[in-house]
Amino acid sequence: MRIPFFFTIIFSILLSSCAATGSPSAEVRLPSTAGVSAAIPPGFTFADGSRPLIFPADFGAHPDFRTEWWYYTGNLQTPEGRPFGFELTIFRVGLLSPLTEMPKDSQWYSHDLYFAHFAVSDIDAGRFYAFERYSRPGPGLSGAQADPYRVWLEDWSIRESATGVYHLQAAQDNISLNLTLTDEAGVIRHGDNGYSRKGQNENNASYYYSQPRLQTEGTLKIDEISYPVSGLTWKDHEFSTGVLDENQIGWDWFSLQFDDGSALMLFQLRERDGGASAFSSGTFIAADGKPQSLQDANFYITVLDEWISPHTGGVYPAKWQIQLDDPACLLEIHPWMADQEINFAAVTYWEGAVRFEGTCNGAPVRGNGYIELTGYAGNLPLP
Repeated sequence: MRIPFFFTIIFSILLSSCAATGSPSAEVRLPSTAGVSAAIPPGFTFADGSRPLIFPADFGAHPDFRTEWWYYTGNLQTPEGRPFGFELTIFRVGLLSPLTEMPKDSQWYSHDLYFAHFAVSDIDAGRFYAFERYSRPGPGLSGAQADPYRVWLEDWSIRESATGVYHLQAAQDNISLNLTLTDEAGVIRHGDNGYSRKGQNENNASYYYSQPRLQTEGTLKIDEISYPVSGLTWKDHEFSTGVLDENQIGWDWFSLQFDDGSALMLFQLRERDGGASAFSSGTFIAADGKPQSLQDANFYITVLDEWISPHTGGVYPAKWQIQLDDPACLLEIHPWMADQEINFAAVTYWEGAVRFEGTCNGAPVRGNGYIELTGYAGNLPLP
């Protein structure tokens, strides 16, 4: 999963006082999560497993839930093999309960705020670019719709151009991305048919699905040089109103795309005592598209190396071994480059392109993926 719903919950609380004016102060820092549950206004729905995921309706926005995000990460390369990574994520946070009546005299009043992150890893050059934006929906500046699918914040957008085909674009400063994504594996529901439990309370959960194998082609432009690129993109979409358990201090999220057509999603919730939460879980997706749920007892993540950020001083894992019981996999994972830390005024986390190799059921495997690490550095939403 993509567990940023934890920090978007905290972020939405922080921004709720900005509903009338839009952008937060650049000087703000995230508060403690103590009392967050009580701060959630009545009227929002919690993920409790009582609703199925239905498509295409659930591709769109869910304003009755407090937090939501559409996450796209991918590994790309030029015809000559030059590698790149990218992230484009659009978040929606409910500032006001959907039951709150809004004035009718302006389009600028809104229950929601949208914000987005766009990042590119230029691996051969060892350069990492990251940008953020905020917007209220206003007169069409940001939003999400199900059919035809479209999610956008200004000119950063993903839109459906044909069934199972999407156009992704983002540009800022000297970086631009223009990609066509074609779904080759369909929708994968995580957890219990899309209900993904994260904590002791059944409401500490999200509805969560992925499109784990989006064949990708297009162009990436850096400093006026345009690169034709192709590769694989992973999409996550989650929506929830739940919060982080008090003893959970961060998370490690893995999305791995195997060269043989299979895929793996894992998330590990880290606790104060240094252990992993029993609510850590994942999904192994076979090459034929069949998903297999994984519980905390079914996989083991070992950190083999560390990286110290020169920007924040955060000490991050930088090499991993993952062992699965079934299928019997042993994987070693390396970042494509060390410095892929996103460090904005309101949140700091590591989100980076990785490569891996190993064995599954005795056969050699390899591939690429993305990892997200939070709770290791700086101004983070920790309890």
